[in-house]
Amino acid sequence: MRGAYPAGGFGGNNIDGMWQAVEELRSRFEKRVGTRAGKGEVRAAVLALLAERPMHGYQIIREIEERSGGSWKPSAGSVYPTLQLLADEGTISAEESNGRKIYSLTEAGREEVAHDPAASAPWEAAGTQAGGFASLPKAGVELAQAAAQVGRTGSPEQVQQAVAVLDEARRRIYAILAQG
Repeated sequence: MRGAYPAGGFGGNNIDGMWQAVEELRSRFEKRVGTRAGKGEVRAAVLALLAERPMHGYQIIREIEERSGGSWKPSAGSVYPTLQLLADEGTISAEESNGRKIYSLTEAGREEVAHDPAASAPWEAAGTQAGGFASLPKAGVELAQAAAQVGRTGSPEQVQQAVAVLDEARRRIYAILAQG
């Protein structure tokens, strides 16, 4: 990951540089893992979720992300046009509630879901698309965030302890590779 770290390293008070590196790490992992779904998977996911209960768009996005273990988070730019298309087709309906549109299946939508049981959990496929490694980047980013937090708010002794833990973790991870 050349170029992902500040030129002067993390010494001194370069906390902004450390946070910048964490964000760079996150963006690289997100690009590598791939959070894009195949054509029709957003539609299937929306229908499967609305078969359970009415939801607004943001709830749908969060549910898909949660059920896929974080490996698939569809963008608003894919979910909302899908919702509009399904509403235009008469598959779902929308009601305004507290300034938000709440979507629910129509009778035609319930029939479509009933006739296509294979599309009942498309988020499960998203978890395996990345070769089963979707949890590794997430764990790496979370570790980097914890290290950045210690660097920002910890005492010098806590920072030294965190460095020792990270050094040990790095050695153990390389040892895992050496076993294979």
